[in-house]
Order: sequence, then C-alpha cells, then structure tokens
Amino acid sequence: MSDQEQKPSNEQPMRLRDTLQSVAAAALGVQSNRARERDFSRGKPSHFIALGIAFTLVFVLVVFGVVKLVLHMAGV
Repeated sequence: MSDQEQKPSNEQPMRLRDTLQSVAAAALGVQSNRARERDFSRGKPSHFIALGIAFTLVFVLVVFGVVKLVLHMAGV
C-alpha cells in the first residue's frame, strides 16, 4: 500500500478544490470553524498563499474592469 492509502481520510492532503473553496470562503468571511481546523491540519501554507494572491489579483482586475465599464458608459 502507498503512504496515502495508509493514512486516515482526515490526514490526507487537501485537494485543489477544497483549497479553492477555503480561500473563497475566507475572502468572503464565511469560513466555518470545522473548515478552518481542516485547513490548519491538512493544508499547505504555500498553496493558500499562492491561491490567495491569485484570488486577490482576479478580484482587483474585476473591480478595475467594472469601474472602466461604468466610466465608459457614463461618457467620462
């Protein structure tokens, strides 16, 4: 058996989908205590940092695009 198969399910590393959901929930301020505990016990800090930076960049670009669109529609 491989190392991952021998570990209990609560000790396996987080999947990308789980990490993305945690980053989005944390950004919106709706992270549950259970998810936070899972993040600290199974998540890798480097994954959260990279996804946090990417999420922030996408958020800033979306806000910038919306502002540009509104200013264009207002004729400014």
